[in-house]
Amino acid sequence: MDLPLSSAIRSDSHISMYLKLVAVAFFWGGTFIAGRVITVDLPPHYAALIRFMIASIMLVMVVIKVEGRFPLIAKRDLVVTAAMGLTGICVYNVLFFGALSHIEAGRTALFVSFSPVLTVLVATFIFKEKLKLINYCGVALALIGTLIIVTRGDLFSELNQSFGSGEMMMSAAVLCWVAYTLLAKKSNRITPLLTTTYASLWGLLFLLLSALPNITRWTQLDISLLNWTGLFYLGALGTVLAFVWYAQGIATIGASKTIIFANLVPVFAVLLSFIILNEAITWSMLLGGLFTFFGVFLTNKK
Repeated sequence: MDLPLSSAIRSDSHISMYLKLVAVAFFWGGTFIAGRVITVDLPPHYAALIRFMIASIMLVMVVIKVEGRFPLIAKRDLVVTAAMGLTGICVYNVLFFGALSHIEAGRTALFVSFSPVLTVLVATFIFKEKLKLINYCGVALALIGTLIIVTRGDLFSELNQSFGSGEMMMSAAVLCWVAYTLLAKKSNRITPLLTTTYASLWGLLFLLLSALPNITRWTQLDISLLNWTGLFYLGALGTVLAFVWYAQGIATIGASKTIIFANLVPVFAVLLSFIILNEAITWSMLLGGLFTFFGVFLTNKK
């Protein structure tokens, strides 16, 4: 039996949204490599500041192009986007770059893999987002797949490593990202593009304010062409495109089903490491990738 027209259109739009979220995971997989390279030469706070300077300029230009002007938003939305800018942009990125300067990208990804589970739990109990049993099975399967990838099939060895400053930073970063995702759900009165732009501007403001005490020291830093390339990648693809599509996902399919795509980030990080850094691909990476993709599929199954 044919689907009603409205259902068919909704189904097609969801497929398009799923493809965008896979692309988001791919772009964010690349941020681990770019971030690892950048933090060799640049302080974490400085890297985050430049990333969102680039992103904010681009986002404002896109908004003006799309809207014909830069729209003002209501006070309630200003508060929500300010909270998003503080948690998911300012604090998260300082912690993210800080963690990458202390521990390897793979171990950092281990912590990122827990954000979907935390988000699903909070969204279920606080925001009453309803998932079926098969969706929860998908969340668990995607988590298992991600853990297999980032631990190379030896989870207990990874967990037995010492818990230092890098690990503490990444644990706090995960909580910040969960908060950002759930706050984005509250900004449904404005478009995903405006939500992302205002959050980015707020995040940039907070980063600038916290950077003021060390601004004279930072003006003396020499940024290489390689680092500029990485920063533009982080700003354009890892922020502008990825954050807007991520916000669209939350508005279209909900926070729980959107953030599960974050489990694909380590999959793409490993794949890009193989392509760019010539790192070996093992059986555990292939098995974990299969588990993760199937888990994401089950989580979004109606």
